[in-house]
Amino acid sequence: MNNKLLKVNIQKELKEFDLEVDFELKNKRLGILGPSGCGKSMTLKSIAGIVTPDNGVISLNTGEETVYFDSNNKINLKPQKRNVGYLFQNYALFPNMTVEENIAAGLPKNHDGTIVSEMIKRFHLESLEKRHPRQLSGGQQQRVALARIMAYSPDVILLDEPFSAMDTFLKEQLRVELSNSLRDFDGFSIMVTHDRDEAFQFCDELIVLDEGKIIAKGDTYEIFENPRKVQVARLTGCKNISKIEVIDDYHLKSLDWGIIFEVSEKISPNITHIGIRAHDFSAAEKGDVNSFDTLNSTKLEMPFEWEITLANGLWWKCDKLIYEHEFVIPEYLKIDPKDIILLEE
Repeated sequence: MNNKLLKVNIQKELKEFDLEVDFELKNKRLGILGPSGCGKSMTLKSIAGIVTPDNGVISLNTGEETVYFDSNNKINLKPQKRNVGYLFQNYALFPNMTVEENIAAGLPKNHDGTIVSEMIKRFHLESLEKRHPRQLSGGQQQRVALARIMAYSPDVILLDEPFSAMDTFLKEQLRVELSNSLRDFDGFSIMVTHDRDEAFQFCDELIVLDEGKIIAKGDTYEIFENPRKVQVARLTGCKNISKIEVIDDYHLKSLDWGIIFEVSEKISPNITHIGIRAHDFSAAEKGDVNSFDTLNSTKLEMPFEWEITLANGLWWKCDKLIYEHEFVIPEYLKIDPKDIILLEE
């Protein structure tokens, strides 16, 4: 896997903004996280050859280089020549074809049938071979769509918001199934999502996209732990974000919450905000470092956590057991200096 490399460096003028995406992928699984309409799906469609960028290069090296697109050299391989599998949101199964016919749709007409049999077994579709898509559950449809893609051994699989239209229960079930299906895949997978949990669960590396521009890229865990920018913090689920006034190298005032905090990292001149994740508060005594009172707080009970909204606007999530229905909010809360995230605008 170490000698494989996918390069994407493209520009395309869109109605709302210009898409400018530049990355190299060496690890197997990449996520593209961002709000709706930021250019995520357009990036996938450019890799697949469904959309043509204005400028740039897209290439794959698996020992020898295949150039999918090169604007300077007038190269633009047709989608069927790119060996890229595209899993659409609705799976795009052919409604009038059976399961086995759908799986065989991308294969040469003279295939011997063994590949289809292998895919049916691999994706646990035994006894469903003669059914049509309308007779399948959402999970079964997803497995058929993946089997159809895997049947022709793609180099790259593109996943475009694969769970967006599903209810929570089905979504959780299919996340596990998709993760298992992709585990042994030796090529690259790129998942587009606006869901931080999906990005965290599926992706080794992460790109955060906003209005057509990459605002963060790198190791998924690192980006979640240290988002560095306000918009990245929001997209990775940070609930508490405030503008600040710097007091000295290690102290600042939150302008939104009116609290003076000590931080563990020297505050550089480009820091304009702080972020605090909602689970990171703990009970405190008056006078503790970074402590503040909880007067006039409100609480909302969820099955497995309490959501506490403080009078100053801070939001605290506190884990609970499902049979616990009483909770006394501590008189004071605190935040460890190392858990305060320093952010640029």
